[in-house]
Amino acid sequence: MKFSEVIREAKFIKRYKRFFADVHLEGAVVVAHVPNTGSLKTCLFDGADCIVTESSNPARKLKATLQFLRTPTTWVGVNTSLPNHLVHEAWETKTIPGWSDFSHAQKEFKLSKETRLDMVLARNAEDLAAKQNLHHIEVKNVTLATGGTALFPDAETTRGQKHLRELMALKKAGHGAEIVFVVQRQDCTHFSPADDIDPEYGRLLRQAHDEGVVISVYACDIDPAAGVTLNPRPLKLKF
Repeated sequence: MKFSEVIREAKFIKRYKRFFADVHLEGAVVVAHVPNTGSLKTCLFDGADCIVTESSNPARKLKATLQFLRTPTTWVGVNTSLPNHLVHEAWETKTIPGWSDFSHAQKEFKLSKETRLDMVLARNAEDLAAKQNLHHIEVKNVTLATGGTALFPDAETTRGQKHLRELMALKKAGHGAEIVFVVQRQDCTHFSPADDIDPEYGRLLRQAHDEGVVISVYACDIDPAAGVTLNPRPLKLKF
């Protein structure tokens, strides 16, 4: 995936009020939008290199959006909307072998009035229209890591817990169910739930695994100038 907006190199100063960051950009301090509600633990380093994109939309109050932060070991993608695009792109390009039998996909699939999942896959248009024989996918963005292990979540997530319960219910009802963790960094070989941050999420993730929900973890190949792709080699689970 490549960015359609202009890419700029900058220096990270600080993040504040969750959605704002000050960066040094071309000799000036610029406020950039931070498209991430998480804590970004292990990602924020004063004076680190960063990448922002600049919008030409005159209606936007903040023209710059923070996309990547440089840590001592890797670039980290902070935009939580990117993983959904990467997963869909991986399906389109048949990068993930387990999805090659599915010829149709739909984003933002509505399960109920209260719930949408990020994507469903179907073997044909008829199954998709009838909402039968579908493979349901929920996508999660991962930025937290320590010692080569990617961790999720980086803050307590009742919404994430709800998604796991829904995937387990779908599996019990005979449907396909998968959660895909997209690790937006390149310095990890393993994945584990962050039990010290959200022990209930860790418990539910292990339960989902035991009940047959597919748990997939893929890292990203990151080149801010050239783009970002999903690496098809899965990270190892460490439960």
